[in-house]
Amino acid sequence: MPATVERRLGRLAPVRRIVRGIDRRTVVRAGIVAVVCYAAWLAVVTFGRPYNFFDMKIYHGAVVWWAGGHELYDFIAPRTTLGFTYPPFAGLVMLPMAKIPLGLAGWLNGIASVAALALVLAALLKQITDRLGWSLWFTVGIAVPLAVALEPVRETIGYGQVNLLLFGLIMADMVALRWRARRGGRVNPVDGPLRRLWFSGAWAGVGIGLATSVKLTPALFIVYLVLTRQWRAAMTAIGTALAVTLGTFAIAGRESTTYFTSVLWQTERVGAADMTPNQSLAGVLARLYDSIETPTLLWLSFAMLILAVGLSRASHAHSDGDELTAFTLVGLTTNVISPISWSHHLVWVIPAMVVLADAASRRRAASRGPAQRAGFAVTGANAAVLGGLRTPIWFPTLTGLRHGGAAIGLYLLFLISPIWPYEHQLPEMSHYQDGLFGALMENSLALALIVLVAALPWRPNAEPAFYPERLRLDRRTFTGRN
Repeated sequence: MPATVERRLGRLAPVRRIVRGIDRRTVVRAGIVAVVCYAAWLAVVTFGRPYNFFDMKIYHGAVVWWAGGHELYDFIAPRTTLGFTYPPFAGLVMLPMAKIPLGLAGWLNGIASVAALALVLAALLKQITDRLGWSLWFTVGIAVPLAVALEPVRETIGYGQVNLLLFGLIMADMVALRWRARRGGRVNPVDGPLRRLWFSGAWAGVGIGLATSVKLTPALFIVYLVLTRQWRAAMTAIGTALAVTLGTFAIAGRESTTYFTSVLWQTERVGAADMTPNQSLAGVLARLYDSIETPTLLWLSFAMLILAVGLSRASHAHSDGDELTAFTLVGLTTNVISPISWSHHLVWVIPAMVVLADAASRRRAASRGPAQRAGFAVTGANAAVLGGLRTPIWFPTLTGLRHGGAAIGLYLLFLISPIWPYEHQLPEMSHYQDGLFGALMENSLALALIVLVAALPWRPNAEPAFYPERLRLDRRTFTGRN
């Protein structure tokens, strides 16, 4: 009997070694991530809506219809007036989905979307966590469920939409631009050819080109790349989009002709402009006019103004070395000026929150001054030597409060999403049914996007690799380096 017990205890020895090797802090962090995941689930249940893969039903039904020998754009989902509205390349990408059940397709899309979101957040947060000394996996583990609870993400996953996948493609190009700018064209000769190509960032633009081939609105990023003279990435994006589109013509010529000559111009296939989930400028104007159609000339005037402001501010952010804010401003501008921007399209508020939170952190750190950041107080003789670097103890606490408060307020707005309690539909109900407050709430997400395009701060020198060559030379001259 003792020998049997001893043998059993011996089998437990590897388990004890594993448990002993687990750091207590890791267990606590894993518990915190689990609690945040549960809180995010409760938030989705509380503020979300019944989804049931509504859009995925249309995509799945359309490709099944197409695979059965029918015309792709002739499909109309049962009990709706909705059909397939994406370019034919998107239909080709989704065509394998015809071989699997609808529910499985929806869950696979959800898993891929969350994975894309996690990778994007890891890329966005890495520089911040490195600067602050935080754990990247722990920060991303908290950020992902917090992001999933937001209106654009929960709607994208619940409806079976592709917004997060396109978001991931575009942000992958930003990461490639970052790598290429840092390396300055230099590669490690020890690496293999594929690894050198990947980490050189030479493929920057492919993601934007593919996203533009699936949905036309990402083409604004190509305009941005041209304006900022990132010629190689711009040409790569244009070449990718053209190659994919021409290749699709070769494979599905009839569908391609139908799309570009007819379907593309049938805006009524998407929905009425005044529908509450349309949180674009066009939707705001239609609801303000209490009409199912947008006043075209007024919309064009304001859209051109916002386009100019957004691209100008993005270009200045790039010039100051903040490519993340530049990409975010372009994405937000796309959401605002697009005729239809459903609430699940508004994923660009996620990097906007990251930018605001990081701006608050940077301003708070800068307000302490070099001496306090180094860890000693500026008093007496030290204050006389350092002069204007003396900072009251309470001041750093308040510095950055404006940007931090904006990040929290933006998060709460897109978490609660107050547009739905005030949803109205003409002609049954006027958009002014609940007065001025109801009208503001029904347009609240769109108004927040417009404010962000006009006022989102960029962080000078956040990514020095993106400084133009002239500025880098000026910095080397100023510091006396050759």
